[in-house]
Amino acid sequence: MLDTKILVIDDDENISELLKLYFENEGYSVKIASDGVQGLSYFKIYEPDMVLLDIMLPKKDGWQVCREIREMSSKPIIMVTAKCEVFDKVLGLELGADDFVVKPFDMKELSARVKAVLRRYQAHTNQEDEEVIKFDNIEISHQKYELKLNGKVVDVPPKELELLYFLASNYNRVFTRDQLLDKVWGFDYLGDSRTVDVHVKRLREKLEGVSDKWTLKTVWGVGYKFELIG
Repeated sequence: MLDTKILVIDDDENISELLKLYFENEGYSVKIASDGVQGLSYFKIYEPDMVLLDIMLPKKDGWQVCREIREMSSKPIIMVTAKCEVFDKVLGLELGADDFVVKPFDMKELSARVKAVLRRYQAHTNQEDEEVIKFDNIEISHQKYELKLNGKVVDVPPKELELLYFLASNYNRVFTRDQLLDKVWGFDYLGDSRTVDVHVKRLREKLEGVSDKWTLKTVWGVGYKFELIG
């Protein structure tokens, strides 16, 4: 946690100050932004390791802030919000959030989620390259944390890349959602299996039309596989 920086973007001053006090006591450095525009500005200047992001923000809401952060960075984002509908959770994941915590929340649970997300992110970025996986028009590198489609680098959040890397390195094998949660997200992940569906959907949008020699396939009633064709 030494020198780990958290950016809190929330217009509720009481919650922001509570988060700042709690996480500073745990050894983090914490910066607070009270609206979406200020949050994006602080993200560029402060370069945090983690963002705790509310949805209902003035000037720019949390959805737009999450979208704009994902356009420039893969740093972890946990959405902290009073909105608890399934639609909101799925939308947050589709926009690239790493986790979703509903207010009112227990500080110890939030801290555990922060540590788990940071641990997974740091493990991925520090991990030595096993090898670059190459198929027709696609290259996936763990070391560079890089996806190339048709020879061009494509921006992809860490969890999407890890899911694609895992499936492609085990091509033609079917994995259930629970197996993918265990292998990709880790045993300490506190979310549910719909997370896998959301990440597969986002990957398919990026991979559409890239090649007719492989596909990210749904095996109905079972799960997913990276299938080589022909």
